[in-house]
Amino acid sequence: MNGYGGGSYGLSEPKGLRERAREYALLPLRLFLGVTFVYAGLDKLTDSGFLSATGPGSIGEMMRGVRDSSAIPALVDLALKSPEGFGYAIAVGELLVGLGTLVGLWARLAALGGALISLSLWLTVSWQATPYYYGNDLPYLMAWLPLVLAGASMFSVDAFLASRRRRSM
Repeated sequence: MNGYGGGSYGLSEPKGLRERAREYALLPLRLFLGVTFVYAGLDKLTDSGFLSATGPGSIGEMMRGVRDSSAIPALVDLALKSPEGFGYAIAVGELLVGLGTLVGLWARLAALGGALISLSLWLTVSWQATPYYYGNDLPYLMAWLPLVLAGASMFSVDAFLASRRRRSM
């Protein structure tokens, strides 16, 4: 396309500011979520108190504290069967989601993982926040959705692999 509704004439039209902004629009969100989830995962993995079944600041105490106020108490009960295992699963999940998002490898799948982590935390840990927008997990869930839909088209392993596939055809 030549930008005026006509066909391609073999000429590459320079991209306008709006088109460039549209291409890069999700990059700040991707960087923020990626860095935040990497940090959250590492923070949990290096905090032995968090990865305990009991004690101040432990995943077990947190789960017991929110059990009766969560939207899905059965999910909390499942986590309480092995608080340490659940803590490791959340921490490793956050780390993998964050790294996948930052490098743009399987970006939609990583974003879906981030959305599912945020959803599960919203329905359990931050469900009792009143009004609902005081809970931080719901905005994270909403922030992941554009990346689930659009993926990582700029500065990503996915984009690099897609361009290699197009060139080899």
